Amino acid sequence: MPNYISEAKIEELELLANNARELLIEMLTEAGSGHTAGPLGMADIFTAMYFHVLKHDPKNPMWEERDRLILSNGHICPIRYVTMAMAGYFPIEELKTLRKFGTRLQGHPERERLPGVETTSGPLGSGLGQAAGYAYAARMDVNNHSADSGRSSGQFRVYCFMSDGEQEAGATWESAMFAGKNRLSNLTAVIDRNNIQIDGMTENIMPLEPLRVKYEAFNWHVLEVDGHNIEQFVDAVEQAKAIYEKPTIIIAHTIPGKGVDFMEFDYLWHGNPPGTVKNDPDAPPLERQAEEALRQLRTLGGKIKSEHE
Repeated sequence: MPNYISEAKIEELELLANNARELLIEMLTEAGSGHTAGPLGMADIFTAMYFHVLKHDPKNPMWEERDRLILSNGHICPIRYVTMAMAGYFPIEELKTLRKFGTRLQGHPERERLPGVETTSGPLGSGLGQAAGYAYAARMDVNNHSADSGRSSGQFRVYCFMSDGEQEAGATWESAMFAGKNRLSNLTAVIDRNNIQIDGMTENIMPLEPLRVKYEAFNWHVLEVDGHNIEQFVDAVEQAKAIYEKPTIIIAHTIPGKGVDFMEFDYLWHGNPPGTVKNDPDAPPLERQAEEALRQLRTLGGKIKSEHE
């Protein structure tokens, strides 16, 4: 049944996404390390996933019929941790343990440490192959399932999140070829097309365009959306469910550092948290970076007057 979304639900998700961004800044500031730009840019999409799209149960993370979310670009895991905590997988207070010794919240997610994480993220370019394997195995389970087998029926979807920078990895295209050849229509991939990577702009380092045409040539159904328009994203996810005999890829155009003006579209914030970027002429002094980021998020960039104004 289509998972339609109402105006009221969209407004609720937008507020949750902004709350997620605030928690993200607090979490990264406490950790003193971690990635900022990508997680801020993907807050709307991860909020939509955990609060509307995914078939999942935070109280039973290993539920056999859950949808599988594979995070290939594991460095943006702070936004996954935040939305998982908000959804009830673990206490929000635990977010302050990011990257600390003994924590479940590693700098890249580890499957064995945190229930609800499907794979251990590491080298960029690995996730699409893992996701294609899940989707292929799920289809086998559908074909071989019997009610008394005790195994998954395979009636779930696999979602794979990737960065645009990892489209430079050869393994990504081997996996794209495999998924297209095997017509894995139960697989939906999402590319965070924010145009930055750790060393600069993607089109300067290794041009990716025409990205859409490349995936179409590999037998994928391709959709492009504004990654900050929750309605557009949800509609694309629903369209993907209706596509037969092709995997779908959603190219989500996002703003890295979304919501904080001195972080937006600036690759210096790709792998640095507030309080650490010295050579950004547009940023406040180190000691004020987190405070200013939170001020902008809490007032929606000045659209809401704070209680102190």
